[in-house]
Amino acid sequence: MNLRTSSRRFSVSFMFFLSPSSRQTSMSLFKQKDFSVKRRFSDFLGLHSKLASKYLHIGYIVPPAPEKSIVGMTKVKVGKEDQSSNEFVEKRRSALERYLMRTVKHPILLKDPDVLQFLESSELPRAVSTQALSSAGLLRMVNKAADAVNKMTIKMNESDAWFEEKQQHFENLDVQLRKLHASVESLVCHRKELSVNTAQFAKSAAMLGNSEDHTALSRALSQLAEVEEKIDQLHQDQANGDFYLFSELLGDYVRLLTAVKGVFEHRMKTWQKWQDSQMLLQKKREAEAKLQFTNKPDKLQQAKDEIKELEGKVQQGERDFEQISKTIRKEVSRFEKERVKDFKTIIVKYLESLVLTQQQVNLHFYCY
Repeated sequence: MNLRTSSRRFSVSFMFFLSPSSRQTSMSLFKQKDFSVKRRFSDFLGLHSKLASKYLHIGYIVPPAPEKSIVGMTKVKVGKEDQSSNEFVEKRRSALERYLMRTVKHPILLKDPDVLQFLESSELPRAVSTQALSSAGLLRMVNKAADAVNKMTIKMNESDAWFEEKQQHFENLDVQLRKLHASVESLVCHRKELSVNTAQFAKSAAMLGNSEDHTALSRALSQLAEVEEKIDQLHQDQANGDFYLFSELLGDYVRLLTAVKGVFEHRMKTWQKWQDSQMLLQKKREAEAKLQFTNKPDKLQQAKDEIKELEGKVQQGERDFEQISKTIRKEVSRFEKERVKDFKTIIVKYLESLVLTQQQVNLHFYCY
């Protein structure tokens, strides 16, 4: 399964086609093997909102939508054509592509009717009341759920060591990924500064060469300026490589970990709902026992009916808790496999880009 995208202003066009290896398993889901549609940014947010409302509370890890940039969107809206607005468009295109690929790679989400409609329908209903959450916004959402868990009337004593270990693992991983992400973002900024300074150095060397009377020295300065111009371009390319290869991956996984922690919070809320039903059932049984000694048959029958209903809720609550626990185990296993695979691939590509850049730098100076 492959995806090609292109973006212009706030609409995104993408071509979606099935590779030969995936056609046998996925072809039945689609009306045609290749299709091309246009989507607005709000359409992506609407899709995420629908998927989150259907799957998060039952334990499925729903990839978060890309972050919203007010400054970048404003520049594009007013038609300001500069390097920063072009970078914003490319970053958004790349982020939307990664988001959609993570969504369709999920075996459950791919089969969802809203996903199929998003991929194939020529027109979609205009998404309303949608907004992209920043990393801080996602964190606030999870913290809100965590606060609700902390206020539970019964504290959950985790009997499954696997869940306790995984929660601690993801907390530690989140801290370290955020630190590394901040470091790589700083590295990107420094490389861009190095590129600007290198370009300034090349310009100064060229100007000095033009004003130099000594022919050999003038030629040497001009050649040095040419080399530095090429080095400047290499620094720009490497800064882009740092960002698109490494920084974006780290940013994605910081947001994905927020979604992962969210399903653990939903598991605790499911457990709390089950426990609340059990407590209410216990109270109703105690009330029924007292009614046995009174001459109130109507109230006694009502209590019996309520007990029967609550017994059903308790049984359903237990099934829901067991099911979400089972789902989370599968989801975490899938997430970890994807995470290791993604990081291995990107780290190799990143190291290769560093080696290639250094080789080109050496070549330029060798030729000089």
